[in-house]
Amino acid sequence: MSTESQSLHSRPRRRPSPLAVLALALFAFLGVPGAATATDLAGFLEKVSPAEIFPGADRYGAPGGDPTAAPVFKGDSRVGYVFLNSDVVNSNGYSGKPVQVLVAIDNAGVIAGAKLVKHHEPIVLIGIPQAKIEATIARYVGLDVVALIKGAKRDAVDVVSGATVTVMVIDDSVVQSAVRIARAYGLGGLERQTGAAPPVARKVIDSARLDVLDWRTLIADGSVARMEITVGDVNAAFAALGNPAVAERPEPGAPDERFVELYAALVSIPSVGRSLLGKNEYRALQGWLKPGDTAILIAGRGRFSFKGSGYVRGGIFDRIRVKQGDRTFRFHDRDHRRLAALAAAGAPKLKETDLFRISAGGGFDPAKPWRLDLLVNRPTGPTTKVFTTFGLKYTPPEKYLKTIAPPPAPVPAAASAPAAAPGAGVAKDRSGPPLWLKLWQRKIWQIAVLSAALILLTAIFFFQNWLARRPRLTDAVRVAFLVFTLVFIGLYAKAQLSVVNVTAYLNALITDFRWEYFLNDPLIFILWSAVAISLLFWGRGAYCGWLCPFGALQELLNRVAKALKLPQVRVPWGLHERLTAVKYIMFLGIFGISLYSLSLAEKLAEVEPFKTAIILDFARDWPFVTYAVALLIAGLFIERFYCRYLCVLGAALAIPGRMRLFEWLKRYRECGSPCQRCANECMVQAIHPEGNINPNECLYCLGCQMLYYDCERCPVMIQKRLKRERRAARIAKEPTLAMFEPASRKVRADKVGAGD
Repeated sequence: MSTESQSLHSRPRRRPSPLAVLALALFAFLGVPGAATATDLAGFLEKVSPAEIFPGADRYGAPGGDPTAAPVFKGDSRVGYVFLNSDVVNSNGYSGKPVQVLVAIDNAGVIAGAKLVKHHEPIVLIGIPQAKIEATIARYVGLDVVALIKGAKRDAVDVVSGATVTVMVIDDSVVQSAVRIARAYGLGGLERQTGAAPPVARKVIDSARLDVLDWRTLIADGSVARMEITVGDVNAAFAALGNPAVAERPEPGAPDERFVELYAALVSIPSVGRSLLGKNEYRALQGWLKPGDTAILIAGRGRFSFKGSGYVRGGIFDRIRVKQGDRTFRFHDRDHRRLAALAAAGAPKLKETDLFRISAGGGFDPAKPWRLDLLVNRPTGPTTKVFTTFGLKYTPPEKYLKTIAPPPAPVPAAASAPAAAPGAGVAKDRSGPPLWLKLWQRKIWQIAVLSAALILLTAIFFFQNWLARRPRLTDAVRVAFLVFTLVFIGLYAKAQLSVVNVTAYLNALITDFRWEYFLNDPLIFILWSAVAISLLFWGRGAYCGWLCPFGALQELLNRVAKALKLPQVRVPWGLHERLTAVKYIMFLGIFGISLYSLSLAEKLAEVEPFKTAIILDFARDWPFVTYAVALLIAGLFIERFYCRYLCVLGAALAIPGRMRLFEWLKRYRECGSPCQRCANECMVQAIHPEGNINPNECLYCLGCQMLYYDCERCPVMIQKRLKRERRAARIAKEPTLAMFEPASRKVRADKVGAGD
């Protein structure tokens, strides 16, 4: 067992002019931040001075080569190279978009500078202070990449609590890209890779070996690797870090108590796979794997879970990784399958038994040794934690390998062919389907659930008249849907829309619009598509009233407040009407600033409490938490307080919502004059004293429609019911009167009676 310590850290409605419709349509469509492309190195170099990224340097050379890098000079001497991590390796983070770091490496293969230049990580953009991430990145300066290639251990790097996946992606991408640049450009005495390596004999898995073995044999011959870690091992590993904050929080229990017992095996080896999985599961494995894919079985038991629960939200398993040479492989939830149990005779009953897939094209060689790293974390403070790593080495048994002869050597290029640029010929790891398709495949069941919910909501709106006649059912459906919105869309999927999406989309239209950027986040894409369509039918109410997690949280808490008999404040109409303008002023300000500086607009969008309450689960600095809690407390007494007066996203949606094509909410002539019942009961005061509904403020809760059909509460319906009852009473006394009852009146009475 090898151990490596490391931390990762209303007025009457007027139709807008065609020009206004065209302008406002921009607000109604999708909006997610764009990502940079692999050609952005030159653009970033224009914004970062040579001395800022490489101390003492005074100019850049032209970017080129493969992987792409720009030489950096001090006077006439080339002192190293500058590159973008996302140009060399996959650096997609929690958001599914690249976390881009500009890295400088000197001629000796030592990192001379690193700077975060672009990202779309929601946890950093709207939660964790970016300065903490930048401080972590700055610690890569001085890292000897050549020494790492030769087997040296790394110093610890602190992680930012709450941004584990993001920091892991940064760590992997910076180190791996630096290693590839060092190899490709021959830094630190390494042999430069100027083209494809000459063909040599190599070992591959022998697929002809199909023998089935028992558990004892599999352990004995190394087909299954085993590692047991005790509580004492964990405490000793953390103590070796020399961090007092870590030592103060030892793992409880006896030193010899089992912390975790871990097993790993390469089930792509037919004999090993058939032995451990059994006939049926092994056949299912073949259907799951694509040509060239590799499958690894990881199983364990003990107090520590090697899976944890973080992958459920982030999609990345942050407690395990596979390392082979200078490559690191992490697992996404799309590359994971659970197993009920091991099929090998004599195998123990283990708490967790799972399969993980490494896709073809990633550079993993199943015939070579690899190491499974188990990352165990321990908090060092309220916002920081440290990881220590335990390594389980795996070497495929020789009996399952065979040697194949090298292919014929390629015909040499003509002497007149131009020389290759430095680093040319190194293959880029960009095979497989596009990123957005992988992300959709990974979240297929979440997409199915959200799509089903949107279909249900559409049915609710289309059949709202039938539903509104049944107030108890309507109320139960609404509460259930709000709970779904809060729990699934918000707390689980983190698919809370933001005004940041609107401003970023509009900026993308002006600069570099690409569909693949919008497709990279499937749930956000689907929600924005639904919002764009619903604006034409129901205005902002479909999203703000039913699909906004923070709005659902406010309404559910207010229902609890009412159940507890907390007093409800009704804002005077004159004051309410003026306060509703605040959110529009705020939105126009943020939008105007976004045209000048999108990053500044994103900071001003902190007026939205969505990030604190929904995305980060209140795990933020106290000013943000205090602000969000204050808004929720205000909502206990003034229903949907934030939605009414401060929601800039609601304002952004209300503007194009004026273009809706249909009027679905019914009103009586008596509404507003003299009856004020609906206006008084509207939860957000969206009904004017004159009786008309303000579509800018209506959240489409259907409360007024339930009242519209209520024969016990609506004055108009009460009068109709009383007339009907008096008429029925007269007919009961004198049955012959029924003969003279007009047919049209009978029909009207039947229709009105349907609301009883």
